[in-house]
Amino acid sequence: MTSAALPEPLPEPAVAELRLETVLGALSDPLRLGIIRKLLRESPESDRTCGWFGIDRPKSTLTHHFKALREAGVTRQRQYGLERRSQVRVDDLNARFPGLLDLVAAWTPPTP
Repeated sequence: MTSAALPEPLPEPAVAELRLETVLGALSDPLRLGIIRKLLRESPESDRTCGWFGIDRPKSTLTHHFKALREAGVTRQRQYGLERRSQVRVDDLNARFPGLLDLVAAWTPPTP
């Protein structure tokens, strides 16, 4: 699919509007941090549906978390018919906060 055929992204902050405290706030939730780490490590250039992540949570919970990531400017979401797909805004975040995504991708959560 060419970029001309892609649906328009859902509302998101412009690059100049990205705020570090908002991005870090979105990433402070372990589930959202895990979503971003998985995207960065396994699919940094593709958009994915929430089912791709294999998270065993109610759909309403996942919708909340994906919306929080989009509204913070961490992800871009596009509507494809009945499904939404998410992608990390790698170029935008690297331009605004150099090195942040490298830290997120490299971070290893503590084992219980």
